[in-house]
Order: sequence, then C-alpha cells, then structure tokens
Amino acid sequence: MKEGKRQKQVGSLINKEVNDIFQRLGLSMVEGGMVSVSSVKITPDLLEARIYLSFFQVQDTAAALKKIEDRAWEIKKELAARVKQQLRRIPEIKYFADDTLEHVFKMEALFKKIKEETPGSGNKAEDSSS
Repeated sequence: MKEGKRQKQVGSLINKEVNDIFQRLGLSMVEGGMVSVSSVKITPDLLEARIYLSFFQVQDTAAALKKIEDRAWEIKKELAARVKQQLRRIPEIKYFADDTLEHVFKMEALFKKIKEETPGSGNKAEDSSS
C-alpha cells in the first residue's frame, strides 16, 4: 500500500530526530561499529513507527539491537520532547535490523565470483562486434 503524504512527513521527521538522538546518547557507535536509521515506516493511523536500523561493521547485530531496545523508553522520551509541537501522539516504536546493505554486498560478491569463474568473460562481446 502506498504511503500517504502525512506518513512520509512523520517518517522523515522521526528518521532525522532518532538519528540525532542516537548520536546524543552514544548509540550511533555500538559493538565496534556504526548504527544509523536507514528508514522509518509509519502506519496509516500514525500510531506505530517501524524503524529500520543499518549496522556497519557491527560484530553482533542482535546484541546491538538489544542494546538499543533496552534504551527504547529513553529514546521515545527524547523523541517526544523534540516533536511535541508537530505530533499530537508519539507513535509506538519498534526496531528492526535492515539487512539491505548486507544483501547488496553478498550479491556483489556473487556477481564478482561468477565473472571470475566464467571463461573468456570480459571483452568477448565487444570483440565480436568489431
């Protein structure tokens, strides 16, 4: 289902503010790597926000996600203070690991491996067109 204009506005606002909150609370650097909000999806009634977190060079993403969830009340309290002028109700926040970046790296590695294993790959198509 397509997101409405208000959903996108609220999602963008929450994305920006939660990234700032993570930096302020020291949650942007956990488990030896970086954490950032990659996207925020809001339900049509604006009562639930699904925050997708991107982990870069984090050894244990489950432990990092748990650490963030353990401080969820603190994050929500800070978020409420920042957006109280724009939102009547603060959405219920749920955190999820966004594995899109990891998936992209795996796919690139597979393509590279296929290209290396294919005999005569490279400029063969270009040579036959001349």
